[in-house]
Amino acid sequence: MNGVAVVWEQRSLLFDGLLNTLWITASAMVVAAVLGVVLFALTLTRLTLLRRSLWLVIDLLRCVPFMLFCYLIYYGLPSFGIVVNNLTAGIVALSVYHGAYLAELLRGIHESLPRDAEDAGRAFGFHGARLVMRIVLPPVLLAAVPMLGNQAVQVIKDSAFLVIIAVEELTYAADEIQATYYVPFASFVAAVLLYWLLCLTVEGGVRIVLNAAEARR
Repeated sequence: MNGVAVVWEQRSLLFDGLLNTLWITASAMVVAAVLGVVLFALTLTRLTLLRRSLWLVIDLLRCVPFMLFCYLIYYGLPSFGIVVNNLTAGIVALSVYHGAYLAELLRGIHESLPRDAEDAGRAFGFHGARLVMRIVLPPVLLAAVPMLGNQAVQVIKDSAFLVIIAVEELTYAADEIQATYYVPFASFVAAVLLYWLLCLTVEGGVRIVLNAAEARR
């Protein structure tokens, strides 16, 4: 019980870490979603070189471990004269990394859906950006809601890696408590429970969206 008591006394530190994690993951998920949609839309181009180049970049990002990518952003960019603080580096790393995953996710969904609506849209004069925004994206995004929720959960979990560049998120807070008071089990279990709470919140949000979409059909 001593460890639990210590964690309770230091709950404000954990709460601050939780709020930082929430803000970081929400920001990263929004940017990643926009980036993923843009990348997906660009890969629909008929320009073969551009399309293949984009998929090469997307595949490369998906094959790089996130922790290594985070190191590259924080420690590698200064080599090119781009210096960012640790928080900005963390959000950029999460956004770009998961933006690639979202682009691939949308591509897979698009490939699985029937093309009747797209063919009809082209017949009625929809091309380029209008075709993508009005015809292609709506059904793709609706079908992607459960997987977007899964990706949001993954962003929450990957945010814990930002401790390696000293971003003061939830894992950082738990590590500070255990390093100061030597209560690793209690502090890390508390962090696990808080991460679980965040993931349950995302899952609940996904269910609400799906129920609302089903009600409108």
